[in-house]
Amino acid sequence: MNNQLNNPLHGKTLEIILNELVLAYGFEELANQIDINCFKSNPSVKSSLTFLRRTPWARTKVENLYIAYLREKYADQ
Repeated sequence: MNNQLNNPLHGKTLEIILNELVLAYGFEELANQIDINCFKSNPSVKSSLTFLRRTPWARTKVENLYIAYLREKYADQ
Protein backbone atom coordinates (compact mmCIF):
# COMPACT_ATOMS: atom_id res chain seq x y z
CA MET A 1 0.00 0.00 0.00
CA ASN A 2 1.31 3.43 -0.96
CA ASN A 3 1.45 5.60 2.16
CA GLN A 4 0.86 9.30 1.49
CA LEU A 5 1.05 10.62 5.06
CA ASN A 6 4.02 12.90 4.33
CA ASN A 7 2.62 14.24 1.05
CA PRO A 8 1.02 17.67 1.69
CA LEU A 9 -0.80 17.46 -1.66
CA HIS A 10 -2.48 14.13 -0.90
CA GLY A 11 -6.25 14.51 -0.94
CA LYS A 12 -6.08 18.11 -2.17
CA THR A 13 -7.62 18.95 -5.51
CA LEU A 14 -6.16 21.68 -7.66
CA GLU A 15 -9.28 23.73 -6.94
CA ILE A 16 -8.77 23.47 -3.17
CA ILE A 17 -5.10 24.41 -3.53
CA LEU A 18 -5.86 27.40 -5.75
CA ASN A 19 -8.70 28.66 -3.54
CA GLU A 20 -6.47 28.49 -0.48
CA LEU A 21 -3.65 30.37 -2.25
CA VAL A 22 -6.05 33.04 -3.55
CA LEU A 23 -7.45 33.49 -0.05
CA ALA A 24 -3.96 33.74 1.45
CA TYR A 25 -2.26 35.88 -1.21
CA GLY A 26 -4.82 37.22 -3.70
CA PHE A 27 -4.37 37.11 -7.46
CA GLU A 28 -2.05 40.12 -7.54
CA GLU A 29 0.50 38.48 -5.25
CA LEU A 30 0.08 35.14 -7.04
CA ALA A 31 0.99 36.93 -10.28
CA ASN A 32 4.07 38.35 -8.56
CA GLN A 33 5.07 34.91 -7.28
CA ILE A 34 4.24 32.97 -10.47
CA ASP A 35 4.45 34.92 -13.72
CA ILE A 36 1.51 33.52 -15.69
CA ASN A 37 -1.24 35.45 -17.44
CA CYS A 38 -4.13 33.59 -15.82
CA PHE A 39 -3.20 35.38 -12.57
CA LYS A 40 -2.62 38.76 -14.25
CA SER A 41 -5.24 39.34 -16.92
CA ASN A 42 -8.84 39.25 -15.65
CA PRO A 43 -8.09 36.47 -13.13
CA SER A 44 -10.68 34.05 -11.82
CA VAL A 45 -10.46 30.67 -10.17
CA LYS A 46 -12.35 29.05 -13.05
CA SER A 47 -10.10 30.41 -15.82
CA SER A 48 -6.97 29.68 -13.78
CA LEU A 49 -8.07 26.08 -13.19
CA THR A 50 -8.64 25.61 -16.92
CA PHE A 51 -5.14 26.87 -17.71
CA LEU A 52 -3.41 24.98 -14.89
CA ARG A 53 -5.06 21.68 -15.79
CA ARG A 54 -3.72 21.97 -19.34
CA THR A 55 -0.26 23.26 -18.43
CA PRO A 56 1.79 20.86 -16.29
CA TRP A 57 4.73 23.24 -15.70
CA ALA A 58 2.39 25.95 -14.36
CA ARG A 59 0.54 23.46 -12.17
CA THR A 60 3.87 22.33 -10.72
CA LYS A 61 4.75 25.93 -9.85
CA VAL A 62 1.39 26.40 -8.10
CA GLU A 63 1.82 23.14 -6.18
CA ASN A 64 5.35 24.15 -5.13
CA LEU A 65 4.07 27.54 -3.94
CA TYR A 66 1.34 25.77 -1.97
CA ILE A 67 3.90 23.52 -0.27
CA ALA A 68 6.00 26.58 0.63
CA TYR A 69 2.84 28.30 1.91
CA LEU A 70 2.03 25.31 4.13
CA ARG A 71 5.57 25.21 5.51
CA GLU A 72 5.37 28.91 6.36
CA LYS A 73 1.88 28.57 7.82
CA TYR A 74 2.76 25.67 10.11
CA ALA A 75 6.21 27.00 11.04
CA ASP A 76 4.46 29.87 12.84
CA GLN A 77 2.50 27.48 15.06
